[in-house]
Amino acid sequence: MFLGRVVGQVWATRSSSDLDGKRLLVVQACDDMDEPGAPKVTPVVAVDPVGADVGEHVIVAFGKAARVACGGDADLAYEAAIVGIVDDVHAPGAPETWRPEHKQTAAGGAS
Repeated sequence: MFLGRVVGQVWATRSSSDLDGKRLLVVQACDDMDEPGAPKVTPVVAVDPVGADVGEHVIVAFGKAARVACGGDADLAYEAAIVGIVDDVHAPGAPETWRPEHKQTAAGGAS
């Protein structure tokens, strides 16, 4: 799992039947983007069974946990799902981007 911020939505008129009726959101990790692993993780397209909005901080699960969160447990066409909307984070020393009240501009910079 990782902590991220919803930065957009994806629509696909043609897709696998596993995605029928599923809302797809683009989630950017809240990591320090200077870390070497950060660009490898995000952005991620995640199924959204909880009703998150653009700009909200969310918890994203991968693999079986993502499929179970969407009511399945088989081989499905998605790997990530939003499993929670974050109200607050208490992590001393964490970057300010982890806090839900931290807003970013459309260009990605802090405001």
